[in-house]
Amino acid sequence: MKKNLVLNAASLLVPGVMALIASTAQAQSAEIVRHKIPGSDFPIAQAVSVPPSATIHFISGQVPPVVDKAAAPDSIAAYGDTKTQTMGVLKKIDEILKGMGLAMGDVVKMQVFLVGDPAKGGRADVKGFMESYTQFFGGAQPNLPARAVMQVAALNVPGWLVEIEVVAAKK
Repeated sequence: MKKNLVLNAASLLVPGVMALIASTAQAQSAEIVRHKIPGSDFPIAQAVSVPPSATIHFISGQVPPVVDKAAAPDSIAAYGDTKTQTMGVLKKIDEILKGMGLAMGDVVKMQVFLVGDPAKGGRADVKGFMESYTQFFGGAQPNLPARAVMQVAALNVPGWLVEIEVVAAKK
């Protein structure tokens, strides 16, 4: 009788183990999936699914480089307008990613912090941001990240209008 119980338990256990192995293998072979916004060509993903087999990289918030050393160091003139600052920040992120063996196409999540531009009545210059953003996402590089853009009251340096942090993933 004990022998039958052991055989019955084994016959119940083996299919379960096999199913677990198959689902684990399937999950490991899964790709990163970027879910498009239905009916939209806006250059962000509605969502991004990252399989457990991918390595996730968190890139700290990056801020703009100085573009005019003659300007006051805490002024907008020192860093440029939103479009210029965004381009500088995205180039820095691109360099960081390349140094890690990654590329902008590996970015799966982006958080953007924009300060209201006094030249735009205190409103964030989303148009200027998008002009630089689309140089990196949506055109020749079709892997779109999930993204949030928010206007904030200020960043650590009065001349900064842009800070961007990203999460990248690669199998």
